[in-house]
Amino acid sequence: MDWGTPLVISAGALIGGLCNGLTGFGTGLTALPLWLAVLNPTVATPLVGVASIAGHLPSLPALWREADWRRLAPMLVAGVLGVPLGFLLLPLIKVDLFKLIVGIVLILYCGFMLWAAGHLRLRRGGAGMEAGVGFVGGVLGGIAGLSGPPPIVWGALKAWPKAQRRQTLQVFNTLILLAMLMASLFGGRLSMGLLMASAIALPATLAGNWLGERLYRRLDDRRFDRVVLGLVFLSGIVMVASYR
Repeated sequence: MDWGTPLVISAGALIGGLCNGLTGFGTGLTALPLWLAVLNPTVATPLVGVASIAGHLPSLPALWREADWRRLAPMLVAGVLGVPLGFLLLPLIKVDLFKLIVGIVLILYCGFMLWAAGHLRLRRGGAGMEAGVGFVGGVLGGIAGLSGPPPIVWGALKAWPKAQRRQTLQVFNTLILLAMLMASLFGGRLSMGLLMASAIALPATLAGNWLGERLYRRLDDRRFDRVVLGLVFLSGIVMVASYR
């Protein structure tokens, strides 16, 4: 590592932790573009899992008590099944091209949803659709720790209130990214570089998460929706801008 690498890792961790504490997701979308600028993808991707899970740890006892596990089960089970596929696809995918494609999709979706906010709502779609959403999130989580976008899209289309959306994202992302880390461990992809990057990132992650949780309490449902879509939109722009 050169002297600037720890600064970039810490900056990404602080921004990712802030988004994670505020919305229940966001470490991969906001921190990964920065981390990929200074870290190998085999380090940056599992670092997303480490930072995101660390940010959720203080909330896990409350999540365990309050989560509706029967409602979440189809999405969670399908998501875990999708992680190994994403993990196997990672070596076959060019990371820059992947970032470009995901970034364009996020920009188009969020731009449309910000324009159509309050006017578009999906009334159909049950457990089968949620399982499909979870599976796609699991695949993206296995590839690059980006498990959040599919349930974000689903929650916005279903107009879930902010508490339900944030709880679902926290539970889903924690489980999927934990599965991704386990796959990395058994696949021999965890390294000393990841341990060093984690030691640098975790203090900033926890500080950002603490601040984000306090900002969350100040948002009503409409503002929460705008913040979530706005963050994902900006993340898409960063991903496209970093393509080379």
